[in-house]
Amino acid sequence: MDQVMDQISDLSLRVVNPERVKIARREASPEGELQRLALIYKILGDPSRLKILMALRRNEMCVCDLAALTDISESAVSHQLRRLKDLVLVKTRRDGQVVYYSLDDKHVVLLLDIGLRHVREK
Repeated sequence: MDQVMDQISDLSLRVVNPERVKIARREASPEGELQRLALIYKILGDPSRLKILMALRRNEMCVCDLAALTDISESAVSHQLRRLKDLVLVKTRRDGQVVYYSLDDKHVVLLLDIGLRHVREK
């Protein structure tokens, strides 16, 4: 008898609220957006790339500057920057033979700043 009552109790806790589901479906992002967002968060999940992005929060820098700052080879920094550029997180500016990197826009700064605030508050 107790087992039957437990099953009935479990069922009463698992009632779907169709209105909430309907609203959530209506407001859900398209699959393509979710995939792109997941990729951005995956890219941001690497400490080396985060170091690079954090360094670019205030000033543009070239590959050699970023390599010196992060203690990563210039080749590895270039590879990371290429991935960041592919996701439109960084942009470039050429001055003669030197290419300078900076964050693409204020949204990237916001992503970093909000993440930092969250980490520091916990």
